[in-house]
Amino acid sequence: MTATAPRRVRAHRRRRELGRYASHRRGRVLGRYAVLTAVAVVVLFPVYTAVVVAMQPLAAFTDLGVLVPRHLTLRPFIEAFGNGHLGRYLVNSFVVSTAITIGQVTTSILAAYAFAFLRFRGRSVLFVVFLATLMIPTEVTIVANFETVQRWHWTDTYAALVVPFLAFGFGTFLLRQAFLGIPRELSDAALVDGYGHFGFLTKVAVPLARPSIAALTVFSFLGAWNQYLWPLLVTNNDRYRTVQIGLKQLAGTNSVTFNVVMAGTLIAALPIVVLLVFFERHLVRGLTAGAVKG
Repeated sequence: MTATAPRRVRAHRRRRELGRYASHRRGRVLGRYAVLTAVAVVVLFPVYTAVVVAMQPLAAFTDLGVLVPRHLTLRPFIEAFGNGHLGRYLVNSFVVSTAITIGQVTTSILAAYAFAFLRFRGRSVLFVVFLATLMIPTEVTIVANFETVQRWHWTDTYAALVVPFLAFGFGTFLLRQAFLGIPRELSDAALVDGYGHFGFLTKVAVPLARPSIAALTVFSFLGAWNQYLWPLLVTNNDRYRTVQIGLKQLAGTNSVTFNVVMAGTLIAALPIVVLLVFFERHLVRGLTAGAVKG
């Protein structure tokens, strides 16, 4: 009886310590969820406001409870799509963004492979030059590019919207870091097997660097889709203008009916949201790939 008493005391003490630990752990988990919930509310509140404003008739904005909608309608979206001619602008933006994305990804893959696997004189210096282009603002080169477009009679053409952006210094840097993470032995083995550089690039390097390539694809498409100043300069015809210019024109003609403007903004943002949802995992993996080595 005397021998079992200390054992019971130790067991009771152990259970009490485990209970405290479990309670402390639950408190930490609940605290994290509370912080995440608060951050999510802060981030999603503007989105909720935009959707609510876009889906209400203009007469509802006289009510103080506009953020608690009572009457929802899709008419602002129909007006934005019809009166703002967003259909044509969306097609133009999609064509231009897709072409720029394909060009930037292709040139970045080829340049990054050369900097990662090929040995040639001045490679380091040339790579520094590539990185130096990242520090040059777009506004510095816009005058020279505009004069070139005018000299080549490219105004109001898709070439003027696409060609100046077919190369991307950040893309070369990002993919080079990903290629440096590939063991050199794989390259040597591929050359011994007779694959050559192109075979190794397409069959080994590109599949292994797929997350980084997907991240570059997202970055390129987002940058091309959100362009405003350059398309405004090189296009005068609505046939070639992009959706960002269309939104500006829509805001100018519908300054009072801001529900229509907000609906147009949501229409223009929808492709971006879809792209981020589908590529979110690849985007995170691509940003962290090659972050240590190189």
